[in-house]
Amino acid sequence: MKDKEEKKPPEAEAPPEIEEMSRLEEELKKLRQELDEHKQQYLRVLAEYDNFRKRTANEKSAIYNNAVSDTVQAILPIADNIGLALSQEKASAEDMRKGIEMIQTQIDAAFEKLGIATVGETGETFDPNLCNAIAHIEDESLEENVISQVYQKGYMLGDRVVRHAVVQVAN
Repeated sequence: MKDKEEKKPPEAEAPPEIEEMSRLEEELKKLRQELDEHKQQYLRVLAEYDNFRKRTANEKSAIYNNAVSDTVQAILPIADNIGLALSQEKASAEDMRKGIEMIQTQIDAAFEKLGIATVGETGETFDPNLCNAIAHIEDESLEENVISQVYQKGYMLGDRVVRHAVVQVAN
């Protein structure tokens, strides 16, 4: 009887290969599900990044357009006054000079409003970070390394040099 108890019918116990196969199929199913979840997560992140990229491009464009608009608004009154000055057929040289001085004052005010500062004035110490020296003179009445003449004004916007001043340096 012991032999009969120990031996079970073949259907009662699955062979180890089938159990292993079943376990591997379950594991494969689970891994495929995880892969699908990761793919979906990846696609969401990709879509979020694409939206972020488009949004920042639009914001950058809007900021640029606002800056250009502000600049144009600051310059328009100057352009209007130049047009008025040119339309004057009979203006004396003195009147023209006064008109040009007034326009220069408007330009200076517009630059100040836009945050633009001039650099490289006559009498200032020469700074190669702000000025380009194109000439050098010896003049005992001036200190060493001083700007003696400005050929073109330099301009800065905040800490950024927009245009270096073109100058002559003494001693």
